[in-house]
Amino acid sequence: MSTQQRTIAATLDPSALLAGFVVAVGAVLWWGSATYPAEMPAIAPWDFSWIEYLGIVLPLAWYLRGLVLTEPAARPHWLRRTSFLIGIGLIYGAMQTHFVYLSQHMFFLNRLQHLGMHHLGPFLIALAWPGETIGRGMPDVVGRWVRARWIQRVLRVVQTPVVAGVLFVGLVWFWLLPNVHLHAMISPVLYMTMNLSMVIDGLLFWFFILDPRPAPPARHSYPVRLATCILVIFPQILLGSRLTFGMTAMYSYYDLCGRLFPSVSALTDQHLGGLVVWIPSSMMSSVAFMLMMNNIRLQEDRQCGGNSKDDIEFAPGNRVSSHGWTGR
Repeated sequence: MSTQQRTIAATLDPSALLAGFVVAVGAVLWWGSATYPAEMPAIAPWDFSWIEYLGIVLPLAWYLRGLVLTEPAARPHWLRRTSFLIGIGLIYGAMQTHFVYLSQHMFFLNRLQHLGMHHLGPFLIALAWPGETIGRGMPDVVGRWVRARWIQRVLRVVQTPVVAGVLFVGLVWFWLLPNVHLHAMISPVLYMTMNLSMVIDGLLFWFFILDPRPAPPARHSYPVRLATCILVIFPQILLGSRLTFGMTAMYSYYDLCGRLFPSVSALTDQHLGGLVVWIPSSMMSSVAFMLMMNNIRLQEDRQCGGNSKDDIEFAPGNRVSSHGWTGR
């Protein structure tokens, strides 16, 4: 094949055309948010970011393409597909819609934003276990890059129990240090860094915890992941209770920029934000614990030869009962 023919073939490659379409849509959104921000709908980007947009929309496009390329009988269960789409939608809503403006003017809304970016959105994506489907839909060159040896080494380090747990809790504590939080909210670069770190860390942690497979092929056993999931609850409770019961307002940024609801005092805003840190985030770990316990039960059923005509795909070569669905 000549160089010209290879260029034409690459241009007509469906994955390249899909990427071009995503970039074209992004260009329209960028132009609209920069030129007519007030006229853009609430679901359009408030402050368009190419990094955030492509990081959200490209995996979504690859997942949808991967579904099309998968034989109907082999496609993920509809609950898994729904979980992925809702998770992606939550992260997009927290990072690229007009909710960003709201979260910049009330502390408790900022905590809800981070709950979606760090906990709920990544949790639902990991629960969907979408790697195989995304891999089928992405370009080969991206797949080879993702499977690069150095990336796998980094993943092995950051998804060890101690590192994963410390990062998961430590980043939340770090970005909520009053001085750090102030600088992150007033600096566009630091603000984007904070949000991206929340999403990436959330995905790494929940994919580590919610891996449906026993070890091996999973890197760590169910008991290790169960312990990690439980231990991260206590620092979150401590931080949430500190914010909820504190009698001194610590986040002056929201007074400087103007609160969205002036009738809500700084201390009340902080207390509400503390409840968001305390209760929903701790409940997420409890839900993950129950899902993993169900995975253990299903694994024991498989080892004893259990099966059901209503089984859904668990992982290559394994099947689990839809009566006890865990998203695999």
